[in-house]
Amino acid sequence: MIQNVGNHLRRGLATVFSGRISRKSIPRAEDEGAMADGEGYRNPTEVQMSQLVLPCHTNHRGELSIGQLLKWIDTTACLSAERHAGCPCVTASMDDIYFEHTISVGQVVNIKAKVNRAFNSSMEVGIQVVSEDLCSEQQWTVCKALATFVAHRELSKVKLKQVTPVTEEEKTEHGVAAERRRMRLVYADTIKELLARCAIQEDLGTRDCDHVVPAEQTRVESVELVLPPHANHQGNTFGGQIMAWMENVATIAASRLCRAHPTLKAIEMFHFRGPSQVGDRLVLKAIVNNAFKHSMEVGVCVEAYRQEVETQRRHINSAFMTFVVLGADDQPQKLPWIRPQPGEGERRYREASARKKIRLDRKYIVSCEQTEVPLSVPWDPSNQVYLSYNNVSSLKMLVAKSNWVLSLENNQVRLYTLEEDRFLSFHMEMVVHVDAAQAFLLLSDLRRRPEWDKHYRSAELVQRVDEDDAIYHVISPALSADARPQDFVILASRRKPCDSGDPYVIALRSVTLPTHRETPGYQRGENLCSGFCLWREGEQLTKVSYYNQATPGFLNYVTTNVAGLSSELSTTFKACAQFLLDNRSDLAPSLQTL
Repeated sequence: MIQNVGNHLRRGLATVFSGRISRKSIPRAEDEGAMADGEGYRNPTEVQMSQLVLPCHTNHRGELSIGQLLKWIDTTACLSAERHAGCPCVTASMDDIYFEHTISVGQVVNIKAKVNRAFNSSMEVGIQVVSEDLCSEQQWTVCKALATFVAHRELSKVKLKQVTPVTEEEKTEHGVAAERRRMRLVYADTIKELLARCAIQEDLGTRDCDHVVPAEQTRVESVELVLPPHANHQGNTFGGQIMAWMENVATIAASRLCRAHPTLKAIEMFHFRGPSQVGDRLVLKAIVNNAFKHSMEVGVCVEAYRQEVETQRRHINSAFMTFVVLGADDQPQKLPWIRPQPGEGERRYREASARKKIRLDRKYIVSCEQTEVPLSVPWDPSNQVYLSYNNVSSLKMLVAKSNWVLSLENNQVRLYTLEEDRFLSFHMEMVVHVDAAQAFLLLSDLRRRPEWDKHYRSAELVQRVDEDDAIYHVISPALSADARPQDFVILASRRKPCDSGDPYVIALRSVTLPTHRETPGYQRGENLCSGFCLWREGEQLTKVSYYNQATPGFLNYVTTNVAGLSSELSTTFKACAQFLLDNRSDLAPSLQTL
């Protein structure tokens, strides 16, 4: 129940537009690949597979082989993609997979897959894997995965139909899929930039030489002949089979380091660079790139050739797999160190350290454990891709909520509220006679926000990260005569529409920078999740929506009927509309190059 504390109204309004919240509440990151489960509704692209785990499916520990699981995952996802495309589809990539539980003989593996979003000829498929004990009726989440499939026709170019999301979960996945696609495309550049900016070095000379293993001792090379049982219904080598072979050689390489039976915990993106067919020879190579205290990274690559025709091998696939060795207590054991070979070995060694740092940053920012970390995540080159992703995806999740309540409508400005267990959110909406692209340029430059928002005294551009992301230092006026002004360090992430029906997005959240620490002169504020979505309603007509998510502490600042608050919000929002109208012809280069 919203409490009536009208004397704090002004402070509450400043909270809405500035984003000041408690440190204790952080939005839960979206579940990657979550399945829609609307009552009486089933996604038309959803495919379900259930498999009983038999001894022939298991490894030496009596647990389901990850290679076999990857085959089932790939098959289910492919069937879902083909159900949407209406034509054959091939696996282009499989995103990072984290395995939370093992599966034993006699248990059932339940796999669900559905198309989250279709682009031109490619689509993202979300996969959820759950294990089931038939005797106890218990169920465990094993992993969630995201795969990219490409529709393929021999004689015509494929243009996929768009996916129409229905449930709240589907709308969230549909909105965030474009941001995930963007993240995949820049992944290689992220690694390069991290290696260029960050000197990742470890002093091998200080290690115990009795526990150092030369990397060359872990090298594995194996060849497989692609036979008809290995091919899919299109005649190409089944992607799941290739992934299973890769897992096999990676496990052998990991075993040569630890001299034990390792457990695969995570796979970094499988990326299929080309097809192979029946009759091809596939050469699989694996080597331990780096070993950390309790985990090791194994790099795997696959090359193909035909014995009679080709003299050079074709690069088919590559991936990085993380292994641990579990003791009797199921806890990771300490591993020997690795000594890289000079040259290429040292490069792989350094890149493995970079990938580990990115994995930790990604878990810190994107994982479901987000409720346990501070809101303002430190900004650095290694986490910028994932922090930007989280910024945009959090706003899109808020937009996709289905239970917004219209609280008031005043002179074509609408105020919606959304009460959840831990959050109270606001959504303002209006239509302006300004082109959407121009409104996007004007609102995405926070330096101009003081022109219409009295809660922004100043906004300084601190760092232009790239074309779409920038960091600002914002100062807000003091709330009372005896209070200090507030300041914020804000990451602004802007995104243009991926498809014609998508909005322009400007997402805002707090970050921390070593150059802008909290000072005695200001009270440091924090922005949980806020921003704008701009929909093109017609030529020179744009629907402007502003969203802000607040915490339970904010409830004390809102009146029961929100009438007083809505009046102030409307005034600020109308000032925004007038700002857009007054500047709709402004084509300043500084705005276009943000």
